Amino acid sequence: MFFDRVGKLAIGSRLRFLNERIYDDAAQLYKLYGVSLKPKWWPVYYILSEDQNVSITEIAREIGHSHPSVSNIVREMREAGLVIETKDPTDGRRNLVSLSAKGKKIAAKIADQYEDVDRAVESLLDQTTHNLWLAMEEFEFLLNDKGLIQRVLEQRKSREASKVKIVAYEPKYREAFKVLNEEWIRAYFKMEEKDHRSLEHPKKYILDKGGHILVALYEGKAVGVCALMKMDHPDYDNELAKMGVSPETQGKGIGWILGNAVVEKARELGAEKLYLESNTVLKPAINLYRKLGFKKVAGRPSPYQRANIQMELSL
Repeated sequence: MFFDRVGKLAIGSRLRFLNERIYDDAAQLYKLYGVSLKPKWWPVYYILSEDQNVSITEIAREIGHSHPSVSNIVREMREAGLVIETKDPTDGRRNLVSLSAKGKKIAAKIADQYEDVDRAVESLLDQTTHNLWLAMEEFEFLLNDKGLIQRVLEQRKSREASKVKIVAYEPKYREAFKVLNEEWIRAYFKMEEKDHRSLEHPKKYILDKGGHILVALYEGKAVGVCALMKMDHPDYDNELAKMGVSPETQGKGIGWILGNAVVEKARELGAEKLYLESNTVLKPAINLYRKLGFKKVAGRPSPYQRANIQMELSL
């Protein structure tokens, strides 16, 4: 069977198949009991059978459908003569929906159908090892807490993260360190003198002064870089600087992995606080720094014209 071969990948298709099968049976049941309803109308009909006048917005909220979906169902039911719409006497902009005389007549016929269907479904559930109704409640609760898309993206990031390796800088990564930084600097600002010095000569201006550079490799290719620069400051020993990630690999969590590696390196060096400078126009970067635990601090003189925010991380 297809579903046995494909497994959980086909959850959507299998649920749709089950839904269509039950809907087909439901359509036959309405005919069997002489009830002039379509299966998709029933949630709206049930709400209207309990309340005299209800707005489309209230129906949509109650049954968990979209407003356009309920509007279409109400239109079809109105054309079938089962409902009527009237203006809300307290708010002329809102229509109220109620059952017509024809719609109310269905109530007597459908009562027996309700009883028989309820018992049939209960009998079916009693024969199952796993109660589908309770399982659906649990499944829906978990999806409301965290949707399938978010769960898939988390798995995607986890899979992509397994392809990332953080390594120490070597001369062969000099060009990558330069290009990855120049790319974002030129995209938003202009290169400054200090940029040229540290990117052209990372050994002289970063490594030889006690700093470090980490490189993120994705499937063996350098796609992210970040420097941990030694500072001569009474409050800070190290500065996180020159972080750049290739746009081609953004969204894979590489910045997060690289940032954590730099923070851990600072801890290994015995730093108590880690400092950085940035610009608020770089929203993804600022969000990353905050996620890493950095907090805004009062501005101090900066050698960069573009810097308009300073942040620190207590280690």
